[in-house]
Amino acid sequence: MALEIILVCILGTLFHFTYELSNHNKYVALFSAVNESTWEHIKIALSSTFILSLFDGFIYGFEANYFYAKALSLMCVILIIPVIFYTYTFFLKKSILLVDILIFYIDIIISQVVFYISLNTIKMPFYINYFSLIVIFIIFSIYLIGTLLPFKNFLFKDPITKKYGIKGHTHM
Repeated sequence: MALEIILVCILGTLFHFTYELSNHNKYVALFSAVNESTWEHIKIALSSTFILSLFDGFIYGFEANYFYAKALSLMCVILIIPVIFYTYTFFLKKSILLVDILIFYIDIIISQVVFYISLNTIKMPFYINYFSLIVIFIIFSIYLIGTLLPFKNFLFKDPITKKYGIKGHTHM
């Protein structure tokens, strides 16, 4: 568990910079942060979690609760960042870079702990795992669409440029 947390944190951190380093490659934009919106920070946590899922799927994929645990973990990734970020900025009326970075790492740690706890709980009925697999596909679809065709709401809006998705990138 600790190794996966560390790897997801490292990959997520790298994905914050890879779009810029790739000279704004649209393929890299699918898994890297293209602006400073809340969504893009959720996306880089999802990107690293999805990539590590390719490996943990080989290790845990035959466990009865694998898809259930993975779906819960991905939902944690999506919910924790905005809940903590918008709660603390509501009270402070500003964001603090160090706190924002810590939120990212806390999100990854909690999501991975939820994964391992859920993986080892009592066996879920088969239909819960099938439903969880559908949830994973929905999350993955939104993940792919979110940068190229971003939803016009506060999660996707770059606080610097006030634009969305790739158009929200400061150099575009």
